[in-house]
Amino acid sequence: SSGALNSATLTLAKDHASDGIRFVAIAPGIFRTPLVVSHMNEVVIGVFSNLVELPARLGMPEEFAALVLHIIQNGFLNGEVIRLDGALRMPP
Repeated sequence: SSGALNSATLTLAKDHASDGIRFVAIAPGIFRTPLVVSHMNEVVIGVFSNLVELPARLGMPEEFAALVLHIIQNGFLNGEVIRLDGALRMPP
């Protein structure tokens, strides 16, 4: 699915560049949102937090929002998939 997301984002960016439309995808990790907190107890959240080696915690909504703001403000950013997961995808 990661390859499909990369391919789709790049293809859409190329196809719509002449229309002035940019495509940037965000591949998020686990963020400490009200929904996550309502479905996980603190023990489970701690287990997931330990899977993220640095910074050894779940992401915060403010960090996600900061990335979205950066994408909006940076008109040169296009055709990219940005992973915001604290390197959670890295094998142990």
